[in-house]
Amino acid sequence: MLDSIPSLTAFLSLLLALSSCVTPYQPETETMPSALVVEGLITDQPGPYTVKLTQTADYSFKSVNLLVIGATVTLSDNAGNQEVLREVGVGGTYQTSVSGIKGTAGRTYRLTIQTRDGKRYESEPELLKATPPIQNVYAEFREDPYGLTSDRISGWDVYVDTKDPEAPGDYYRWIWTHYEPIVVCQSIENPRTGIITDFSCCSPCWDIVRCYDCINVNSDASINGQAISRQFILRVPFTSFAPYYLEIEQQSLSRGAYQFMNSVKKLTQNTGGLFDAAPASVRGNVRCISHPDEIVFGYFGAAGIAVVPLTVERTQGIGNPPIQRTPNIPQPSACVPCQNNEYRTAVKPQWFQ
Repeated sequence: MLDSIPSLTAFLSLLLALSSCVTPYQPETETMPSALVVEGLITDQPGPYTVKLTQTADYSFKSVNLLVIGATVTLSDNAGNQEVLREVGVGGTYQTSVSGIKGTAGRTYRLTIQTRDGKRYESEPELLKATPPIQNVYAEFREDPYGLTSDRISGWDVYVDTKDPEAPGDYYRWIWTHYEPIVVCQSIENPRTGIITDFSCCSPCWDIVRCYDCINVNSDASINGQAISRQFILRVPFTSFAPYYLEIEQQSLSRGAYQFMNSVKKLTQNTGGLFDAAPASVRGNVRCISHPDEIVFGYFGAAGIAVVPLTVERTQGIGNPPIQRTPNIPQPSACVPCQNNEYRTAVKPQWFQ
């Protein structure tokens, strides 16, 4: 055993010498010029309507986009109405006023942007088309096997039914918003003991969960004028016996918006294969008028909308949901106000019971 030590030492010395002769390979990276990213939508529902402007950053920033502040953003229609949007929040987000321009089915809408460096951008006109009503919305309980174990994942699949109009050329998108009533508005963990102290909300409050990354689109290419049945929306998790409140939104898109969404969907589902689409191939409907060769990403759209509520009664689930942590609210304790933002609201949802 002791005789093996010199040979091991010699081997490690040789390995170290060889590794010191190897120059690490650092591939060159190609960066794209900074580009404007536009996200905006006007609907036939009451405003305000929002437009978000960001600027792509170098890859060294790990794909974090930069806010575009101080721009002049104008929304106009073909009936002569227009409004300059005001910048809100920390910047980069622009909104119409509550009493400002209204989305109306049958009109076309255009967005113009003037940035602080003098560049001018303009979207192609978007026709706002009314969407047919959602005829039915329902949830079905289903259990799925969990891997190779005997455990099962339980939940409710939510579907909608609608009727496509007789005329061809209809395009749809479905999104959803979940409002979760909460009693705890702030939690603080003691770093020494690990004990979590909760503080109750001063008023009724709801957490907001949206399908930010879901691209659920369809067209009437193969079913024109027929029923769209069992259009899947989402899967409601069996995490509690409490009711699960949803608002489901059906949007009627333009052909351009549908193609854009479909391209983004395919891109996000890429597997890295040889024939996958390149990210730069997903172009929107906004162009730089002052610099025609400049690349612009994103899309400004117009959509008719139908919204329906659904409350999934999870008491009918089979088995038991995971055990939830019991709130630790000391008595007496100061309450915490419910903040109104993108992820939380003190405003009662329209159909919430």
